Amino acid sequence: MIRIATIGTSVITETFLGAARGRVAVSVVHSRDPQRGAHLARTYAVPATTSDLDALLARDDVDAVYVASPNSVHPEQVRACLEAGRHVLAEKPLAPTGAEAQELFALAQSRGLVLLEAMRSAFDPGTQAVRELLPLLGQVRRVSFCYHQRSSRYDRVLAGERVNVFDPAMAGGALLDLGVYCVRPLVDLFGMPERVTMAQVEVTTGADGAGVVLATYPGMVADLSYSKITRSSLPSVVEGELGTLTIDHVAAPRELVVELLDGTRRDVQVRGEEPNLGYEIDRFAELVESGDLPVRETEGSLLAARVVDLARGL
Repeated sequence: MIRIATIGTSVITETFLGAARGRVAVSVVHSRDPQRGAHLARTYAVPATTSDLDALLARDDVDAVYVASPNSVHPEQVRACLEAGRHVLAEKPLAPTGAEAQELFALAQSRGLVLLEAMRSAFDPGTQAVRELLPLLGQVRRVSFCYHQRSSRYDRVLAGERVNVFDPAMAGGALLDLGVYCVRPLVDLFGMPERVTMAQVEVTTGADGAGVVLATYPGMVADLSYSKITRSSLPSVVEGELGTLTIDHVAAPRELVVELLDGTRRDVQVRGEEPNLGYEIDRFAELVESGDLPVRETEGSLLAARVVDLARGL
């Protein structure tokens, strides 16, 4: 079983540790805060902790590293892990910019190491179910993907605090946090758009709290709506000339409804794990154990990063 260390002590790290049981052996918890790291290790029965990255990478019981630190430090930490000969599963976004992501993937490839972006929707069986239903719709003309989830930390922003997920200096904001869950399935299903524009709502920290990305394709348009300051239960929709596909949640599709112009209706229930991080862990372990490199996944990550760059005017 692959021995993996975790970097970070956020909620997503705890979710990962829960999903990792029986899939990989978590050997070390790394945190800049020794007390938080120790608490996490006790909670999930991880045998060791570190607060120094060099010490972590010098250990002989670490085959791979899961990076779930603040977005802005992903490139530095991922690079250090790769240079130390470790495979890496890095939380989305892999890097704040596409250029940084490209550099990291190139480094991993040159070392024969697996670098996988932990974009959970890309590995979820619901996304594959969506792909299989698309031909029923005929020529797709419009796509509307949305992910609106009010952050529990937004109240702290309103109170005048500066928190990482709403701090531009830490690569925080709604697009990099939630909007990417709309961007990735778009490029996975439809490829790279011809044109990308964006409108956003800024919060007091200067980060984007909500926004809409408009992506134009030949004969098709897509709007991607996301927010960390409001909440919505609206579904995502793919509209074709022969009918419509409704998706309950773009990041974890479970209830899919196809309604065709001829009156035909098809309901598809996708049975999946909740939370759905287990699928990315399985794929990562499969790649590491087989020695294969994630060619398809790398392409998807880079296309999504390019769309995000264009939306941000980079």
